[in-house]
Amino acid sequence: LIHFYKRATMRWLPVFLTLISLAYCRKVLVVLDNPLIQETHSMFLNQIKSIPGASVTIKSADDSSLALKKYGELLYTDIVLLAPTAEELSGGMTADTIVEFVDEGGNLFVAAGLETGDLVRDIASEVGVELDETGTTVIDHLNFDAKDNGLHNLVVADSANLIKSEKMVGKDNGPILYRGLGMVTDPANPLALGILTGSSSAYSHNPEEYIVDYPHAVGKNTLLIAGLQARNNARVLITGSLEMLSDAFYTSQVERAGQPSVAAGNSKLIGALLAWTFHQAGVIRIEAVDHHLAGQKDTPAFYTIREECEFSLKMSELVNGAWVPFKGEDVQMEFVRIDPFVRQKMVNKNGMLTAKFTIPDVYGVFKFKVDYARVGLTRVSASVQIPVHPLRHNQYERFIQSAYPYYASAGSMMLGVFVFSLVFLHFKEEVPRPKTE
Repeated sequence: LIHFYKRATMRWLPVFLTLISLAYCRKVLVVLDNPLIQETHSMFLNQIKSIPGASVTIKSADDSSLALKKYGELLYTDIVLLAPTAEELSGGMTADTIVEFVDEGGNLFVAAGLETGDLVRDIASEVGVELDETGTTVIDHLNFDAKDNGLHNLVVADSANLIKSEKMVGKDNGPILYRGLGMVTDPANPLALGILTGSSSAYSHNPEEYIVDYPHAVGKNTLLIAGLQARNNARVLITGSLEMLSDAFYTSQVERAGQPSVAAGNSKLIGALLAWTFHQAGVIRIEAVDHHLAGQKDTPAFYTIREECEFSLKMSELVNGAWVPFKGEDVQMEFVRIDPFVRQKMVNKNGMLTAKFTIPDVYGVFKFKVDYARVGLTRVSASVQIPVHPLRHNQYERFIQSAYPYYASAGSMMLGVFVFSLVFLHFKEEVPRPKTE
């Protein structure tokens, strides 16, 4: 039997491990509106294929086998839509189905272009991003590349215009070449992010027309790359330029007047954004939550007012494919009963975050609550409900200092009654003597 068990284990273990790896790999669907994109954007596609555990499927926009679901289950974890001119996709894929894909936790990378169809515009609108009209482009008369054709729409965006989050854009990025549409975000959507903005001299307009009306986007409000992290932590990234993902821009040298040429930072930036969009960077999780009385280890069924309590949780972050202790120092916890009675910063010791506090002098049903949301990181939350009891009758102090006047009042009343009783009982009225004749 032992020999049979060893043979069966050696035979089926590789199959079992393979099935596990397939279950947890990232399944990426790349949709193209032009098969030539595989040649002109080969470096970008190789970046997608180099993502750890990524299984990449490339299909044309008019492929009848396009589908996102089968038997109610998502077929892919991520979509890369490189079809700016497509008005619709085959297989019944519409803007609504792609937005539904995001609502169910899928990630989306979308590239628009100088000519963008309604499909991409509808998707962008659903996530709070508005693209400028077809025929317009981002123009910057002060920050353009020497290879520009005179329209000043081959814009050079400085890395200083990137969002301040290394988890999203990495660090030490060079200048970025950009030629495409300008975008703005909906101010009513708090989840939309401006990842890369134009300079203060940039604006979006048709370079062949005079400016009559106020441009769609001006200055720092001109977005080149926008993103969104939904409340379910699904991520969406939209760039207004398919050309910035091309091999020509990846390998180009940025040449500005009066400055030495430097390598374009497109490849490095897009690589970091792909990792962020596909949940390879900026991903944190809460592994364990615990609370107990100070100096003890067991979790009680309830707390009593004014007891010393310790709340702790273990957090980790995904770094280079491995979970490591989270190093953030700005995590806060709250002790809530409708409103927070305690709000305290937690102390981080190698991923174990703790907070010590005194239970407030208010009884009721409370919650330990952590809601951590930072730009570039997945949102995590934890909530533990616990009742807080008042003191038992035998837990109160025998004599309370602040009640001494009441004690004295009660004592004086009893003493007065005692003295009155003595006087009343021992007092004898004189009986009046009758008058004698």
